[in-house]
Amino acid sequence: MLKEFRDFIMTGNVIDLAVAVILGAALGGVINGFVENIAMPFVGHFTGGADFSSLKIVLDEAVIAADGTVTKPENSINYGSWINSIVNLIAVGLVLFAIVKSYNKTRKPAPEPAPAGPSEIDLLTEIRDALKK
Repeated sequence: MLKEFRDFIMTGNVIDLAVAVILGAALGGVINGFVENIAMPFVGHFTGGADFSSLKIVLDEAVIAADGTVTKPENSINYGSWINSIVNLIAVGLVLFAIVKSYNKTRKPAPEPAPAGPSEIDLLTEIRDALKK
């Protein structure tokens, strides 16, 4: 059983998958850094510096005791965080689109197929006809 497991782990597909997962995690970190540190400041600039994460609908106010401790936390719908998630998704999608598009430009085009010659049946027919003459 140990030998079978070793053979399974050492197959190319498992190793390729492991490399893809590791590279995907690293690429995810790079893209998230780009979105948070470069793209989102532009979005904030064009929206007047608005940070959507503070937008919410308060359903129940927090109850605070006389000594300042919170006895019952606020109950709210934080739709601003959801808007930030959508903006981040769009920004990440645009970055991934740009990466894939530039990668596809660097790939070599597929070689054109060789011109189709006569089929095997055509060649045998020509040989038969030549032998008849």
